[in-house]
Amino acid sequence: MVELKTPGEVEAMRAAGRVVGQALAAVREAAAVGVRLDELDAVAREVVFGAGATSPFLGYQPRFADSPFPGVICASVNDAVLHGIPGPYALQDGDLLSVDCGAVLDGWAGDAATTFSVGTPRPQDETLVAATREALAAGIAAAVPGNKVGDVSAAIGAVGHAHGCGVNTEFGGHGVGRTMHEEPSVPNDGRAGRGLRLKPGLVVAIEPWFTAGGNPDYRIDPDGWTLRSVDGSRGAHEEHTVAVTADGPVILTLP
Repeated sequence: MVELKTPGEVEAMRAAGRVVGQALAAVREAAAVGVRLDELDAVAREVVFGAGATSPFLGYQPRFADSPFPGVICASVNDAVLHGIPGPYALQDGDLLSVDCGAVLDGWAGDAATTFSVGTPRPQDETLVAATREALAAGIAAAVPGNKVGDVSAAIGAVGHAHGCGVNTEFGGHGVGRTMHEEPSVPNDGRAGRGLRLKPGLVVAIEPWFTAGGNPDYRIDPDGWTLRSVDGSRGAHEEHTVAVTADGPVILTLP
C-alpha cells in the first residue's frame, strides 16, 4: 500500500534524512588511500548513533540474502556496484567507491547514496559518476504531482542510455516512510506515462546505478550481498530520498 505523508511527517523525515546526509559527508571526508572500509563504517556509525538514530541496514535480511547485513553502510568498490560489505579492504589510489547509508529517527527513515573517487580520479570514472548524477537530477525533476512513476523511470533511463551506460531495472528506487523500503517501486528505466500517479505527500528514494561497460547484468559474490558487474566494468550509484510536494520535489537527505 502506498502511504502519503502529511507536511509534518515530511518534515520529520527531513530530520532523518539530514542524519543520512551528514553520515555520507563524514564518510567521504574520511575516505583516503589506505583507509579500510570497516573504518568508514565506524565513521558512519558514530554519526548515525550519535544523532540518536538507528540503522535500517544493520541486521537487515531481505529474501535474496543468506545472512543479515553486518554494516550501517554499503561500501562498493570499483566493479562492486551495490550492497558491498564494509570489510577489511584498504582503499587504493584511483578506487571508485559507492557508499549507501540509511537512518531511522523518531520512527521515520531516510536513504541516500553517493559515488566518488579515492585519490587520483580516472577520467572514465568521472564521466560515469557525472552521468549517474545527471540521471538522479532528471529523475528528481520528474517527481512532480500529475506525473507517473514511469516518467521518473524514463527520465533516469534516458540519461543512462544516452551515455552508453549499463542500465538495470532491479534494485532501483522505492517508497520510503516508516520503513526503508515501501511501495511504490521506482525502476531505473521504463516508459513515460505508466504506473502510479504521483501525488503530494509521496516520498520515494530515487537511485540510479549504472555500469560503465554498457552491460547491465551482475553477479553476486559468495558473501550473498555484493553485486558485481559481469564484465568487470565499474559502477556508480547516486540516491536521494525525495518528497513530492505541490511546490515540486524536495530532497530530504541533504546534510
